[in-house]
Amino acid sequence: MMISIIVPVYNSEKYIDRCLDSILNQTYKDLEIVLVNDGSNDQSLKILENYALRDTRIKVVNQENKGVAAARNTGLDNATGDYILYVDSDDWIENNMVERMVELSANADIVFCGNDNAVSPESVKKIIGITKEIWNKDKIIYEFLRHKIMSGMLWNKLIKRQLITDNNLEFPKGLRYEDVEFTYKLIPYIKKVNH
Repeated sequence: MMISIIVPVYNSEKYIDRCLDSILNQTYKDLEIVLVNDGSNDQSLKILENYALRDTRIKVVNQENKGVAAARNTGLDNATGDYILYVDSDDWIENNMVERMVELSANADIVFCGNDNAVSPESVKKIIGITKEIWNKDKIIYEFLRHKIMSGMLWNKLIKRQLITDNNLEFPKGLRYEDVEFTYKLIPYIKKVNH
């Protein structure tokens, strides 16, 4: 089962190495890594291109600056994996995160894990912990509305790509928290969540 990891990048030269190294060091190897340079005017594009030379699983997509929602949509348009994982360029993930989420997937629409959302100078959100629960529709809605265990943020969710593409979902442009809106739009179509 292939996992597409989509990373929107804008002026991320100071921290993109740590993000990409954490992705490339995953114990789960069947990855497609889609890096969307959203019109960066620093050295981000050059860094992405250098990583692509080192690993054939990396695709670099370059576009003019349109914002993070558009970059995520572009990433999805270029992804072919069974599941999608969005990782922000200032994040890094534990090296066994994808493997553990895939083990738990069992044909779920979404698998999500805990995270350390402590804000550091680099604004890092380190992915941690999976508790192995299966949620039905009522529990999904309840937990999303509580916004405690299941937040609208994307960087801790493995999402079945077909769930997004079959329902023609995309990220709304111009919103501050477009990922929360996107997650909200997913809810009517979700049948099973593993946590």
